[in-house]
Amino acid sequence: MSEIQKCLCELKNYISQEIIGQDVLVERMLIGLLADGHILVEGAPGLAKTRAINVLSHGIEGNFHRVQFTPDLLPADLTGTEIYRPQEGTFEFQKGPLFHNLILADEINRSPAKVQAALLEAMAERQITVGQATYKLPELFMVMATQNPIEQEGTYPLPEAQLDRFLLKVNVEYPNAEHEKTILRLVRAEARQIGQKLKKSFPPITQATLFEARNAVLDLYLAEPLEDYLLQIILATRKPDVYGDDLASWLQYGASPRASIALDRCARAKAWLSGRDYVAPEDIQEMAFDVLRHRLILSYEAEAEGITADDVIKTLIERIPVP
Repeated sequence: MSEIQKCLCELKNYISQEIIGQDVLVERMLIGLLADGHILVEGAPGLAKTRAINVLSHGIEGNFHRVQFTPDLLPADLTGTEIYRPQEGTFEFQKGPLFHNLILADEINRSPAKVQAALLEAMAERQITVGQATYKLPELFMVMATQNPIEQEGTYPLPEAQLDRFLLKVNVEYPNAEHEKTILRLVRAEARQIGQKLKKSFPPITQATLFEARNAVLDLYLAEPLEDYLLQIILATRKPDVYGDDLASWLQYGASPRASIALDRCARAKAWLSGRDYVAPEDIQEMAFDVLRHRLILSYEAEAEGITADDVIKTLIERIPVP
């Protein structure tokens, strides 16, 4: 294991000590950073989604900003706006929250399409345009958007084309009893420090180290048969009839080439975080769920039968032979 791998593993352990019982979310956040992508997190309230990215911001060199999405939010509330300076008779651009390194888009589906589009444009282009001027966003830029699956009233679901811009969609589950007991003790310990912040003993990882880690992930060895296997999983979502009539009846539209790129980078990042210098079939199979679950469009028949995107992905993995 290289020194950079050790640094990222120490960061993972640090976050896991602060975010109890959400190991999958912690790992996926780091994979998102290493793969230079954005994450959509879906889970009930109170599962430490906000706390997770806040703790992550303490572990890397950069700044963090939370945006609470509401029905009255405007695109300028994200991007910024031009302010008139009467003394000089000129307009000056006032940067918005999107110019931070880590962004939490809390309950993204509570804002209308125009606001969602402003955020997703910044995610894809890494720049924003106000008037006739274009402004570059920071080189280190990651958005973690959250959705509440319980409440649907007063929400604006993200269209499929916009969902495709997210590298991963992570489903966050409730912690088990043992983890919840640890959470109680951690919260009590924090409450004892009245009016004080907990000391952060972890030295932040520099952005230069993070960019070096990204290059190391891209250089990770992926055997050609495994590369073909990865592509076969994506292609199977477009032509599911090859693997069974049931799959053909469940899927209406498959994944785009963005999914191939995402699965390749995420499988490499997962293997690299595990301390290996090669990608294994298990890396591809495990990451396939988070990469594909928001990119597949199921048929009405599948929805009527209670078939989920995860069911479809699991069936595909079972039927596609591993090289």
